[in-house]
Order: sequence, then structure tokens, then C-alpha cells
Amino acid sequence: MAHKTGDQGTYRQGTYRERPSRLSGAVVWTRTATGAPGDAPPVLPDGCMDLLWTEGRLFVAGPDTRAYDPGATEPGGRYVGIRFHPGTAPALLGVPAHELRDQRVEVADLWGAATARRLAGQVDGAPDPVAALEGLALGRAADAGPPDPFLAEVVRSLDAGRSVAETAAALGVNARLLQRRSLPAFGYGPKTLARVLRLQRALALAREGLPYADTATVAGFADQAHLARDVKELTGMPLTELLGGGH
Repeated sequence: MAHKTGDQGTYRQGTYRERPSRLSGAVVWTRTATGAPGDAPPVLPDGCMDLLWTEGRLFVAGPDTRAYDPGATEPGGRYVGIRFHPGTAPALLGVPAHELRDQRVEVADLWGAATARRLAGQVDGAPDPVAALEGLALGRAADAGPPDPFLAEVVRSLDAGRSVAETAAALGVNARLLQRRSLPAFGYGPKTLARVLRLQRALALAREGLPYADTATVAGFADQAHLARDVKELTGMPLTELLGGGH
């Protein structure tokens, strides 16, 4: 099954690669399955959505509110994806994010079977499927127009650790309007988005070797216990298991 990869770092088998996309704010990634244990670890919530190609099929991975287990993959299977910055994919893909929350959906179900076959065929037949999928995304983005600056500011504010109330006030809207704008853009409300972004900040700090107590403080948690609870709720794993040890 195709899957999105979020901020997962390098796979243990060394098969995962990513680079900045020519599409502003997006990332291009590839993975070749080995079938070995740990080849496809759980995908963690990151606020992003992905457009994916694998072996003649196109998928969209919606925004996650919990860890997603991609399951076993066949050795040699190749996956290519474009990971879109939070809030930017719905206009490009033509579907509200909340309709795809915690789902992996075939492009045929979104754009029609004929369009999906044609686009998948273009990627299949290209000398470089990565460039072909990126070109597809760039074409959709050109048709969709520039990203909404309001949504970019929501992400920027919440990722800086500001509260939902502070974010709404800074943008000159009330909490109800912020909620209404957030659901189709991010797949969930600003409170959940803030938790997901805070989780990703914490994981990045902890992976750099910062002690858990300091990670909690810097990332914006009340304390280490709060960090541990959020990690368990959002990923389904204890913090030490997720990061492979304690510190």
C-alpha cells in the first residue's frame, strides 16, 4: 500500500531519500521497499498531505491524526511522493482536507478513472517517474493559483508556539472562523494542528539529542509528562520506544 512519509528521517534500510521540490514548500521523496523488518515504520502525524505513485497507481494520503501503519511491502517496490506543506494541498488536489483525514485514497476516486489512468500512465512511462510526478504537481499548482497567505500565517503562528486564541487575534478573526477555515485546509481544527506541529518540533529536538525534559520545555509542553502523553496519544508508542532509547 502506498503511504505518506511525513517527517520520518531516513529509513533504517537506507532506502528513503528526499529533496526540496521545485514546487515551493513541497518535498519530493522516494523509497524502495526491501521487505526487511523496519523497512516501513509507522508514519507519524505531520499536518501534511501527499500525492503518491507506486507501480502504476496514484494515491493521495490525507492528513493524519494518529500514526499510520503502512504494513508489509513487497521487496523492490518503488514509491514516489510529493509532500505538501500544511494547508497547500487541498486547492491543488481539488478536495477538502477533512474529507481525506486519516485516509489513503486512489486518485481515481478524486479525479475520475480516466484521468487517473492517463496521469498514472504518464508517470509509468517517464524515464524519471520522480520528475514526472513533480511535473504533474506543478501543473496542478499552476491551475490552482498561489497558496492562501492566511493559511500560511496560521501554520507559521501555531508552529511558533502561539495559542489558538493568540493566532486568531493576530489574524483578526474569531475562533469560530479560524476553525471553519482550518477544517478544509488542514483536515482538522487549529487545536489539533497545533498539537501535531508541536509533536514534530519535539521529535526533531529529541532526535538531535536534547534531553526529554529540555525538549518538552523548548517545544512548548508543560513538562516531560505532558510530552510523553501527547506522543503516546498521537503516535501510539511511548516516547522512548519511538526514539529508540531514553535520554
